[in-house]
Amino acid sequence: VQLQASGGGLVQPGGSLRLSCAASGSIFSINVMGWYRQAPGKQRELVAALNSGGSTVYADAVKGRFTVSRDNDKSTVYLQMYSLKPEDTAVYYCNVGTKNAIYYWGQGTQVTVSS
Repeated sequence: VQLQASGGGLVQPGGSLRLSCAASGSIFSINVMGWYRQAPGKQRELVAALNSGGSTVYADAVKGRFTVSRDNDKSTVYLQMYSLKPEDTAVYYCNVGTKNAIYYWGQGTQVTVSS
């Protein structure tokens, strides 16, 4: 499975961004798709994930502000981010898990929230 992420950038506090991650290759094997982030000096952390059954999980810090969704026809996962805060600044990585519990990472995309 290959992943191509896009959509990062610079946004002011309170602004919005949408990240996309398109999967290709053995997409029939995908079970879960989601997003992680890593801020400078911090460990990579789960932001949000969505499985093939439609169940979602969110980090407490983003609940109510971020929405993860998946377009099965295009094998693309999205992360819609609203009310962005400076503490959301990080490199965001998409992550895909297959039914055999093999996980793949996309390249990171930088999100910077600053005035």
